[in-house]
Amino acid sequence: MATEIAKSPICHVFKSRPAWISLYFFKTVLYPYFMTHSSPILYSFRRCPYAIRARLAIAYAGVKVEIREIDLKHKPEHLLFISPKATVPVLLLSDATVVAESLDIMRWALAQHDPDNWLFVDAQSNTLLHWNDGEFKYYLDRYKYANRYPEFSEGYYRQHAEVFLAELDARLSNNPYLAGQHFSLLDAAIFPFIRQFAAVDNVWFTTSHYRQLKRWLQEISLSTLFASVMNKHAVWKPGG
Repeated sequence: MATEIAKSPICHVFKSRPAWISLYFFKTVLYPYFMTHSSPILYSFRRCPYAIRARLAIAYAGVKVEIREIDLKHKPEHLLFISPKATVPVLLLSDATVVAESLDIMRWALAQHDPDNWLFVDAQSNTLLHWNDGEFKYYLDRYKYANRYPEFSEGYYRQHAEVFLAELDARLSNNPYLAGQHFSLLDAAIFPFIRQFAAVDNVWFTTSHYRQLKRWLQEISLSTLFASVMNKHAVWKPGG
């Protein structure tokens, strides 16, 4: 086993970490990796919108990965070691490459297999992705947890988030999906956040005037693809 470890690409990650030879380190970091060396490892949390979009792309592409569901309050040592920021999703490839951003994980999966051209999006897609992950997410968090941000009311945060909803609804009035006639990376990447927004006050959202956005959200929510990535997994433990 020692020879196998020394020759493995993952050792390049450990060169600056003298503690890697300890028995504890082997059991909590190296051993979990080598037990599943044949498949990439995806650290995930079922309800996290970033993790959901990564899983959507992976499932659509048909890429085999080992999904390791984590407990956010007790993150595994292996995750903390390969990605110190310890946010999910994190993908560890079989050559020890760590992909720690959800959009990068999506693009990696689609580079493996993309039969319906999810990667084919219009010129404004990057603008919408930045808006979703930036300003919209900022107001979404404050709308969802308004009691933590008492500077303004829940309605204030919702109103500012609605600017993004209006933009999406307008785009969906012209086409069935955000980038045109076909479902794409853009839809998969933004959908989990709109789903989260709608769940904050479902009565308000259901009665809102965003008719096309509600149609789009319902269609994806009822899809077999989404259902497939929301299966529950037991929290992963080393050696489990």
